[in-house]
Amino acid sequence: MSNYKRIMLKLSGEALSGDKKSGYDVAICVSIAKQVKKLVDSGVQVGIVIGGGNYWRGRDSEKIDRTKADSIGMLATVMNCIYVSEIFRTEGLGTAILTPFACGTFTELFSKDLANKYFKSNKVVFFAGGTGHPYFSTDMGVALRSIEIEAECIFAAKSIDGVYDSDPLINPNAVKYDKMEMSEIVDKRLGVIDLCAAVLCMENKMPMKIFGLDGDNSIVNAVSGNFTGTDITV
Repeated sequence: MSNYKRIMLKLSGEALSGDKKSGYDVAICVSIAKQVKKLVDSGVQVGIVIGGGNYWRGRDSEKIDRTKADSIGMLATVMNCIYVSEIFRTEGLGTAILTPFACGTFTELFSKDLANKYFKSNKVVFFAGGTGHPYFSTDMGVALRSIEIEAECIFAAKSIDGVYDSDPLINPNAVKYDKMEMSEIVDKRLGVIDLCAAVLCMENKMPMKIFGLDGDNSIVNAVSGNFTGTDITV
């Protein structure tokens, strides 16, 4: 099914909520679980980072101190990972949730060795809590963890099916990029992913594929080569 041995799947929080715009669309979460199971059953090791936008968007919280807003955002990603990991379990997948800070018995503290242990046990490993520090987005968290665990590629499933030269929701004539270099995102400050995350990926040769989550078997198709999004090379 795939030539990849280990990937990182980035899911936006908004994508989990579908048309509801908040919380969860159970059907979407189950679909994601079924697709990831196909990948795991085919021998692909899957790490997952989930954003927290279906619960909280700190950038919209002007009355709250930035560090506190980011702390809430980190906890939102933990809640998302706990929920989605349980959906995965109902579909027959083993899971583990790792965080950069202690969350009682809900998660385990991240280490590369522990992540590798779970990957070798065919578990899907969720990396929640971002970097554990304010002023870093979930994009930075996914870039950092992908590099640390030596993933071969980041697959970013979004509500929009790739990178465009302008916002396709505003401009009907927006043009999608089929392929581009990470340096272009940095140089042009396209805002596709956080600038710091793009620089980190560029410097550490971590490629990324951005595609739309919507559609049948979108994740499986992207990983197995039937890719229709934007391929960001390094």
